[in-house]
Amino acid sequence: MASAPQAHLTPEEYLARERSAEFKSEYVDGAVLAMAGASERHNLIVANAIMTLGPRLRKSSCRIYPSDLKVRVGNRFFYPDVSVICGQTVFADDEKDVVLNPSLIIEVLSPNTMAYDRGAKFLSYQQIPSLQDYLLIHQEEELVEHYRRHPPNAWLYTKSAGRDSTIEISFAGGQFSLADLYPEESAL
Repeated sequence: MASAPQAHLTPEEYLARERSAEFKSEYVDGAVLAMAGASERHNLIVANAIMTLGPRLRKSSCRIYPSDLKVRVGNRFFYPDVSVICGQTVFADDEKDVVLNPSLIIEVLSPNTMAYDRGAKFLSYQQIPSLQDYLLIHQEEELVEHYRRHPPNAWLYTKSAGRDSTIEISFAGGQFSLADLYPEESAL
């Protein structure tokens, strides 16, 4: 989750600063938002999502990326927890650290990020023509909210709760269980 704005910069100034920064920041219409660190549970869920989807995508034209790859939407730059790009990757520039065409974005929610990820961030992500699926994985409970694009301008909402529930991402080999995403409580 991003914190209160720190400065007002142009997108070019933000990128120059961000590429040499020690800590990550997102950028929304001129405002630079410092990113807070993530909890152990958050990181385990992100790792599990990558380990679950990765093998399913290996023989496809899709690639999975962790949170160090920025996604640009107009004058906004975000660091999704996980992004998947299918087909040719479209980069914003020659640095190849900002992409324009994710097919799937995953955000892991915490109490501090829930409203932002579900609200302003999702409204921005909806402007990405290539985006087909948006997953919100709750950190505090075994609950996943799935938004699937329903052409031309609608999003189909599905909620899956409990370890035995499943999620379906068509280009990622079908269904997978929430148990694949959440660490065993004994492991924490």
